Amino acid sequence: MSESEVISSTPAPRTRTSLAADLRQCGLRAGMAVALHSSLSSLGWVSGGPVAVVQALMDVLTPEGTLVMPAHSGDYSDPAKWTNPPVPESWVQAVRDSMPAYDPCYTPTRGMGQIPETFRNFPGVLRSSHPAVSFAAWGKYASVITANHSLEYCLGENSPLARLYDLNAWVLLVGVGYDRNTALHLAEYRAVNPAPTIEGAPVFEDGRRVWKNYPDIEANSDIFPEIGADMEWESNRVLFGEVGSAQARLFRIREAVDFAVAWLDRQRANPQT
Repeated sequence: MSESEVISSTPAPRTRTSLAADLRQCGLRAGMAVALHSSLSSLGWVSGGPVAVVQALMDVLTPEGTLVMPAHSGDYSDPAKWTNPPVPESWVQAVRDSMPAYDPCYTPTRGMGQIPETFRNFPGVLRSSHPAVSFAAWGKYASVITANHSLEYCLGENSPLARLYDLNAWVLLVGVGYDRNTALHLAEYRAVNPAPTIEGAPVFEDGRRVWKNYPDIEANSDIFPEIGADMEWESNRVLFGEVGSAQARLFRIREAVDFAVAWLDRQRANPQT
């Protein structure tokens, strides 16, 4: 959709002030810890673009709260496994050898959208150390959430997702579905018999660039919309609202992960149901 089409479909400009009011109406409050997954285009035309969105979130949460966003850089991975798009097999070793090491300060996000890419550059925002699935955080618990992000099993027990779970934080989906809810990956690690895999990426080790292979599991976000729909149907865990033109969903990460673990265990125990 072109910018002129977005303007024509927006009843009034979305602003830092109006977005903050919408966020409060959805249930956000000062002092909350919130992981955001979002689509800028879903909000309608925003005066100030992603900067205004980040500012509105910070206004509502205040420094006593905590704002977290995925800052993933999926291209910092093994090129032999790339599919969207793939590279020729003859390129794989050259790409492995030449890819710059991940650095939380300057490695850009990939496929995360304008809001997380803008957020990771804001003053006071910290970013975790994983080359492929880092998280950016601001506020009271930013250092707790981003510290000691394990290279191995990167969305499991030694990840920002597990620290958000420990804090009984919230998840806010704005203009996106459950397929974008990375919190549910933690449930995959906790459910029975996740399939193993080996990943790889370039990192700094003792100040030198090295290629590191590490064990992980085969993640599958394709099932997340079904999990989310069942969670909404079977419980009153999800609060609904609107932010700008976008539908918003707000829920506790702990309740979502626990529900998803039970859901996955049932599915794997009874694959025909």
